Amino acid sequence: IAFGLSGIKSRSGLTGGSARILQAYLADMKIKHLLGTVVEDAVIFALAVAESNAAMGRIVAAPTAGASGVLPGVLFALKKHYACTEVELEKALVVAGGIGQVIASRASLAGATGGCQAECGSAAAMAAGAAVYLLGGTGEQVGVAVSIVFKNTLGLVCDPVAGLVEVPCIKRNGACAVQALLAAQLALAGVGSFIPVDEAIDAMERVGNQLPCALRETAHGGMATSPTALTWAKHYFGQD
Repeated sequence: IAFGLSGIKSRSGLTGGSARILQAYLADMKIKHLLGTVVEDAVIFALAVAESNAAMGRIVAAPTAGASGVLPGVLFALKKHYACTEVELEKALVVAGGIGQVIASRASLAGATGGCQAECGSAAAMAAGAAVYLLGGTGEQVGVAVSIVFKNTLGLVCDPVAGLVEVPCIKRNGACAVQALLAAQLALAGVGSFIPVDEAIDAMERVGNQLPCALRETAHGGMATSPTALTWAKHYFGQD
């Protein structure tokens, strides 16, 4: 997080500095805050980790490099605002890891297999479950949070510009940190999920299998084929 907040740029020069810009903006007492401080910090930290990853800092796979910022962003925000201990955070990581194992066994964690719903979506599900556990929720509420996340991220495509896990991936880490906290808050409030958690994961797998190859990390669809992206890629690589 600290490395990402230094404003470091990626090797490609495509990304970097967003976490630092957001942090500085939110520190201005004159601005109107659209999000709460916990959510704001989660987004800042998520962007910082993802930008650090893109800049070849400490590589974090949680569960993948492309979704590296979501879980750390959520956990460090909760640590900051709720004084969570190291032991509590370690136990929350075990919960997150267990959720990831279930997703991996029933579906996939890879964007090349299931689209970004399998990467950032899974990271958000893991973070949501960990947050529920960390704040005293039940096992059932952990499952509800995971289900809610997948309902909100179903169909998310994987479309990295020029095949680099930077655009639009990094900002999706921030967005999915918000999704994780939203799902956790709903679950902790006692809001249920009509679709059980295992069925939500299975639905994600089916959607991933139905996505065309162009939308599964090949850079042949989505944002990756926008005119700006194609022009930049040609300039960066020196060829079509």
